[in-house]
Amino acid sequence: MTVMRNVLMVIALAAGTARAAGEDPVAYGLHLAKAAYAANRGFVGEESSMTMELVNAHGDVTKRKMHMQLVETTDDGDKSLSVFEWPPDVKGTKLLTWSHRKSDDDQWLYLPAIKRVKRISSNNKSGSFMGSEFAFEDLASPEVEKFNYKYIADEKLGERAVFHIERYPTDKNSGYSRQVVWMDKEYQQPLKIEYYDRKNELLKVAAFEGYAKSGKYWRWTTIKMDNVQTRKKSSITWENRAIGKALPAESFNSARLEN
Repeated sequence: MTVMRNVLMVIALAAGTARAAGEDPVAYGLHLAKAAYAANRGFVGEESSMTMELVNAHGDVTKRKMHMQLVETTDDGDKSLSVFEWPPDVKGTKLLTWSHRKSDDDQWLYLPAIKRVKRISSNNKSGSFMGSEFAFEDLASPEVEKFNYKYIADEKLGERAVFHIERYPTDKNSGYSRQVVWMDKEYQQPLKIEYYDRKNELLKVAAFEGYAKSGKYWRWTTIKMDNVQTRKKSSITWENRAIGKALPAESFNSARLEN
């Protein structure tokens, strides 16, 4: 009797999920986004080494080394600081990002060659970060409130079970008309994102690879970003990732970027 009751409960839950998705894909898409967000909260802080690789249309490769710190906030979006360590021509360059849930993100770029901090305006957030295929807006945390959502289907991506979701930026200055996300059901993180430009044409595709678990959190090891329009490619690989670190607030102070 217990086995039959459990089977019936599973069937009922599955039917309820499908029914909710079929009746209101917008509400269900938002529900899935909130669930993924909740699953990844509570990490406090994160620190890692990163390697960025740029590949132009001719196959020429440029590599850069960075150090990254990320801190969670309780009442707004996350804050991050990326500092270039190598090669010498970009050493000391810093990008500070304050993500916000309901307003434009704040971003500052420190350029050591001219010893000046440049504020990234909302109109320039779609611009390339240091010549890569990652835009400035790609480097801010994807707060739930930054998008409207639409559930498409439950699918398989390779061997992984995923939610297929579309999300539409609420910011009129975004470089994207929409993003198509395949979110891993177990990881509660994306496996693949397609980015469509303002003309709703496919611009680039991101693949999130090498997932590993730290505590209860799943994190990718590499993001590969392929620009299908220019044939340029970029990737970022994380190493020595430490999650749960308490990081000093002054590290994320824009007034300290020149130090």
